[in-house]
Amino acid sequence: MADQLHEWKELAAQLRIDSIRCTTAAGSGHPTSSMSAADLMAVLLTKYLRYDWAEPHYPNNDRLIFSKGHACPVLYSMYKAAGAITDQELLTLRKFGSRLQGHPNPHVLPYVDVATGSLGQGLPIGVGMALNGKYLDQLPYRVWVVLGDSECAEGSIWEAFDKASFYKLENLIAILDMNRLGQRGQTDLGWDAPVYAARARAFGWHAIELDGHDLTAIDKAYAEALQQKDKPTVLVAKTIKGSGVSFVANKDGWHGKVMSADQAKQAIAELGGQRYILIKSPQPEKRRSEGPPTATVVKPPSYPLGGKEATRKAYGDALVALGAARPDVVALDSEVSNSTYADEFKKAYPERFFEMFIAEQQLLGAAVGLGVLGKRPFASTFAAFFTRAYDQIRMAAVSNATIHLVGSHAGCSIGEDGPSQMALEDIAMMRAVYGSTILYPCDPNQTAALVEQMVDLPGISYLRTTREKTNVLYEPGEVFPVGGARVVKRGDNDSVAVIAAGITVHEALKAYDTLKAEGIEIRIIDAYTVKPIDKITLRETVKAVGGKLVTVEDHWPEGGLGDAVLDALAAEPLNGLRVIKLAVSGMPGSGTPAELMHAAGIDADAILKAVKSLL
Repeated sequence: MADQLHEWKELAAQLRIDSIRCTTAAGSGHPTSSMSAADLMAVLLTKYLRYDWAEPHYPNNDRLIFSKGHACPVLYSMYKAAGAITDQELLTLRKFGSRLQGHPNPHVLPYVDVATGSLGQGLPIGVGMALNGKYLDQLPYRVWVVLGDSECAEGSIWEAFDKASFYKLENLIAILDMNRLGQRGQTDLGWDAPVYAARARAFGWHAIELDGHDLTAIDKAYAEALQQKDKPTVLVAKTIKGSGVSFVANKDGWHGKVMSADQAKQAIAELGGQRYILIKSPQPEKRRSEGPPTATVVKPPSYPLGGKEATRKAYGDALVALGAARPDVVALDSEVSNSTYADEFKKAYPERFFEMFIAEQQLLGAAVGLGVLGKRPFASTFAAFFTRAYDQIRMAAVSNATIHLVGSHAGCSIGEDGPSQMALEDIAMMRAVYGSTILYPCDPNQTAALVEQMVDLPGISYLRTTREKTNVLYEPGEVFPVGGARVVKRGDNDSVAVIAAGITVHEALKAYDTLKAEGIEIRIIDAYTVKPIDKITLRETVKAVGGKLVTVEDHWPEGGLGDAVLDALAAEPLNGLRVIKLAVSGMPGSGTPAELMHAAGIDADAILKAVKSLL
């Protein structure tokens, strides 16, 4: 044991020294936040983290998430100690083109599963990974999440504490690096370990209080965590920020501040000089999951022409069909599954459905955790409530995650529930996400076709569904390529084009019939893919109608369909272009869908007036 303690002590010193060296070389970073966790990480790396560094995506590898992503210098120093990166690469921290970015990023490092740095997100993602290991793949890996004490002020952390105990995730272990000091001073609880532990226990966790610099206590705590059954564990480890170096240890004002070359030299000398330790991590078990059955052909639901159905119901039906063909599909919902119709999937495949209750940040975190481990998660809620988890959506794109989001009850057309339930900004929000795809079907058969394609879309894809039942416009089995638009009505003498999506396609068709009876021909475009929008069809349409367009959407004017159309056309200016954007222009209240759409100026009457004004 004495030899083991000496090895841990030496490795911890090396992790501190390397954290100082790489941040001083970079001229920026967080050395003191890294130094507080060094002892915890030395014991974890040498004895408990079962990881094949030659095969970072091996299914049985333990997963390590640095939720306090700003402490990545110690994470990168661990990679060096394991032989995964060289000392030369370590010193490229934060340099342009380096794999060692200012916060961990899986785009460039295979040992990183998810991007962190936006605090409060690592533990919710860890819940998703642990769900996958315990319930889906049934593999023996553990999920280790390093938490900062400052981020424990985030509500998303406590959503994760709640759901982890609900699902009895004993394979999830949180390591709370309680170093007392945040960015601008003491955290709200400081070193009050009993309060952190009491909160965790109240959420159903096993909590261990310990000295985070006592190597024997750390070893004992990890071993105790691994003995738990049906309970996640949190180690509440009291640590010192800047531990090991007297002039920074427990000193305020050193967060995100690096040491000068002279200070680094002094600190390294105080830590006993540079080490060159290479360690061998314990290897993961070789037991493999049987793996899911082979995917088969999807048999989508179909709806007869002349009938009516809501696209939200068609989503639920299509998800069931997709689940039958694709064993890697899982569904998550936030306690509205009887409205989003995700409950259809729950009935068919309860083992692949996870209820996140009213915890949208955890909904997204779990979806990301499942997605990075090879599942195809569909996460659904009312579209308006995705705004609560926008940072998680944004960070999912940074994580290079593939997740599929479905928002129901979009727009003022939901009716009597009123504006608190109406998504009127969701298209703008999702359009701004890097690499996203936005689908907005108007018809159940179209919905089914898009859901089938959605499962294989990379990155963040978003399907917007409508509450009300609407007419079936398209034959079952029709093809709707992602990135396309459908010309619903066209003639030889079209004078104006109306570009709509979702519910407003039906309003445009009502206007078409009225105008045709008056001898006015217009073209109707169903822009079912809002991003990437069909630029070719748009440009052909503009030329065909002499530049006169009306866009109409159940969304605020800013950032929605109308702006997507204008952005597409701005890349190739067209002479004589005249566009009227119809969108929800005032704050809605309660009322029938027809009353609210009329008051908002997005119904057939508004389209008629807009078309005639252009003529």
